Amino acid sequence: MDRLMNVVGVLSVLLTLLVLLSVRRAHIRVEYSGSWLAAGVLLLALSRFRALQQWIASSLGLADAPLAVLMVAGALFLVVLYRSSMVISHLKDSNIALAQRVAILEFRLESLDEKTKAATAS
Repeated sequence: MDRLMNVVGVLSVLLTLLVLLSVRRAHIRVEYSGSWLAAGVLLLALSRFRALQQWIASSLGLADAPLAVLMVAGALFLVVLYRSSMVISHLKDSNIALAQRVAILEFRLESLDEKTKAATAS
């Protein structure tokens, strides 16, 4: 089971580095990277501290500590993905509202343009 925890530790370090590189290259915004960084650091801590693994396993009523760590990791990523879905939904709603406002402004500009053409033609 130590091999599994080593793999989880390496993957959490890779996740953290990937997020930091993505922030540096402006592929992900800083405010959205916080939850991914927290997930990576938490997984690293869970994979390294045996006492924490045992405490989580006993709290969940599981005999196997690595199984408890994987359950916590799965739940953690579900929370991060849910948060991302909320942000995406909000952005979609904002884009729809913005498109509607642009359409209204275009209509007003076209109406104003027609009125000025009619006034200059008279």
